Amino acid sequence: MRKKHAETKQEANNNKMEQKTSALPETKMTVQQTLVLIKPDGLIKSLTGNILTELSSTDLIIVGAKIVQVTRELAEEHYQYLREENFFDELIKYIMGEFHTKRVLALVYHGENAIDSVRKVVGATDPEKADPTTIRGKYGRVTRAGVFENVVHASENKKEAEREIKLWFRPEELVYTLYPTESKKTTKVEFFWKE
Repeated sequence: MRKKHAETKQEANNNKMEQKTSALPETKMTVQQTLVLIKPDGLIKSLTGNILTELSSTDLIIVGAKIVQVTRELAEEHYQYLREENFFDELIKYIMGEFHTKRVLALVYHGENAIDSVRKVVGATDPEKADPTTIRGKYGRVTRAGVFENVVHASENKKEAEREIKLWFRPEELVYTLYPTESKKTTKVEFFWKE
């Protein structure tokens, strides 16, 4: 009798679980890519390994990586949407490395829900408002001049991700072809190592 009662109770629990599971909204996973920059303050503080370890929790794959010496033109194009802000010039100097080192590590991450996954690990733009368990919460700071030294950049949305990836990487620098490409005949000077 006890065994029969236990089986009936277990069957009822299973039915409830099935109903709950079928009532859950389906979350649609989309494959995306996102640009991540480890900024000059992250490099000068030797945080690259820590940051990459944190980002590995997203289960995304790196499809492009390179060290970049940021020109004023690249910096201004990257932050074009902030051009009218009073801190724009300080921001440009910051990303160009005038306060730390003149290097940035640019990465492209690829996988399901890449943008949200990375932004969750990175945290809020303002390091003081970022969750203390996020990259910006752990390693970022706001300078006396009001510049957010937030260690990393992560694309905000799909449109920005595409614009930023195309700005920082050429198609042949990525492991996958992420966006449509075209070929153009050009004449340019290329540099090679001396033999």
